[in-house]
Amino acid sequence: MAGGDTTNSVLAGNDFTAAPLRLVNDVVRISKAGFSGPFKKDCTDLGRRVALLAHLLEEIKDFRGDVGCSSSSSSCLYDLSLALQAAKKLLLAVNILDSDSSSEEATQKFAFQFHCVTLKLEKALSNVRYDQFDISEEVQEQVELVRLQLRRAISKYGEPLISNILSRASSQAMDADIDQLRPTYGATETAEKPVCDMESNGSDQVIQELGRPKNSSTSSAAAVPKGSETEHIDSNKSTEENKKLDSSVIPDDFKCPISLELMRDPVIVATGQTYERSYIQRWIDCGNTTCPKTQQKLENLKLTPNYALRSLISQWCTKHNIEQPTAITNGRIKKSDGSFRDVSGDIAAIEAIVQKLSSRSVEERRAAVAEIRSLSKRSTDNRILIAEAGAIPILVNLLTCEDNQTQEHAVTSILNLSIFDNNKGLIMLAGAVPSIVQILRSGSMEARENAAATIFSLSLVDENKIIIGASGAITALVELLEHGSPRGRKDAATALFNLCIYQGNKGRAVRAGIIASLLKMLTDASSGMIDEALTILSVLAGHHDAKVAIVKASTIPVLIDLLRTGLPRNKENAAAILLCLCKRDPDNLACLSRLGAVIPLSELARNGTERAKRKATSLLEHLRKSQQQVPQQQHH
Repeated sequence: MAGGDTTNSVLAGNDFTAAPLRLVNDVVRISKAGFSGPFKKDCTDLGRRVALLAHLLEEIKDFRGDVGCSSSSSSCLYDLSLALQAAKKLLLAVNILDSDSSSEEATQKFAFQFHCVTLKLEKALSNVRYDQFDISEEVQEQVELVRLQLRRAISKYGEPLISNILSRASSQAMDADIDQLRPTYGATETAEKPVCDMESNGSDQVIQELGRPKNSSTSSAAAVPKGSETEHIDSNKSTEENKKLDSSVIPDDFKCPISLELMRDPVIVATGQTYERSYIQRWIDCGNTTCPKTQQKLENLKLTPNYALRSLISQWCTKHNIEQPTAITNGRIKKSDGSFRDVSGDIAAIEAIVQKLSSRSVEERRAAVAEIRSLSKRSTDNRILIAEAGAIPILVNLLTCEDNQTQEHAVTSILNLSIFDNNKGLIMLAGAVPSIVQILRSGSMEARENAAATIFSLSLVDENKIIIGASGAITALVELLEHGSPRGRKDAATALFNLCIYQGNKGRAVRAGIIASLLKMLTDASSGMIDEALTILSVLAGHHDAKVAIVKASTIPVLIDLLRTGLPRNKENAAAILLCLCKRDPDNLACLSRLGAVIPLSELARNGTERAKRKATSLLEHLRKSQQQVPQQQHH
């Protein structure tokens, strides 16, 4: 995949730590500038915590492993660089405060920005996989200390002070009616770009140095599951639109109070406030049960689409020439990565078929959706024209029809349409996910298979992982993983792997019983799913609840057996999972030794793949240290 070549070339030179290391030094230098005022301690604390990260980055810089094979390696450093860039900008902003900036409003604004930066740093550090770089235990302990300090700071900044600044961000209620919102079209004041903006202009240089295009997805590249009607999805394509928002002032009522960015999918929470769906869902996923803006307790966690506000935002975007998800002009469409594509086809014929999708005749609807399924399978141009003809919302409505054939054709059509990146956003905005999940639960087997493949396709966009994870899809996918057809199980496994890249979904998967299902796959050679099971376990093993569940399910003996008898790739993944489960865990290390893991690990350290050698060697070193400590403890 072309998108990954650039990143890998940067990784191969081991110079991908240059940008974050320089940012660490900048943050530390600025934090020592002699601050005064209410944020003196905040600046000093931020600089002290960031300084400790230099040791982590130095070890990564010195590492000579096969990091270039993993997109998550560059992804975690990219996220860390963005967080450090935001920290640097914040310290510079505080440093140049003038005498008039000590007002309550300014104080609250900077408190909110410190909150955002602290959240970003903690989240970026949570995604660093120590085993990928063989980070020493001493440095791991330092990073975990920094994360603990950051979490405490997050709690401090999360006090009602934050709700005050959020309240000032929008003087009107976010769910105001149409007449109240219309006057804001004439706003002329300059919009301030917050420090916490992930797409701040100042991060461009960082992104270029990391070899990653701006706005690109962090998802792992993967093809659509085997057997589905899609051809291939390139996850290295950009998953967000290039928005030209600098030329127009965004009305405050159109901004999400959390991200301060233009909302594309506004939803209303129980308190009546409106937020961008992905941001408020992330807030809820973090265990919060209050409204971020009002600090009121949420009576329920239901998110209701704010269609009136979405319509107003769409009208405003059109008026100010802000790009919409899709629009064909002179036979060309701008793709989500900013490039243009020529589109050809009989739009009139497609529009005629789309009209029949709403026919009162069951037979005519079924024939029309079957034709849409066939057309959407054939070419990208057809996928663009079908979406342009307004088919997606109608197809979403057909997902809940009682006719099984129509339902199967509809979900497969949506799967095929989702190959074109721009269509993913349209499918999500049409509210397709709940109906797709319902098909996953109770549809025909073919419909369930293609529903799982659709979930995978949509989850290639990072923010969709959050929304889909909160929809109940994971429980339905685990059920399909255990009891589905061979193809359905493959599709479910691929979707679950991609969803579990997002940290908040790992706990959901564990609670849905995924560990027991994966263990069955590992112990049933006839399932042909050992690779898939190990891949999902490798993603889950770093999560605390998942680790506990994996060990409790007696998975360690099965993994040791795979070290002896598995294929080279199986051995490699088994060693990586065991390292994650057992390092710094005396009980699990003792279990390894007791079950005779030393011999297969030693063999793997000599003759395995490069990654397997590294994992096995590291695990043997942990075993050696653990065995040395036992006599000392007995002596004392």
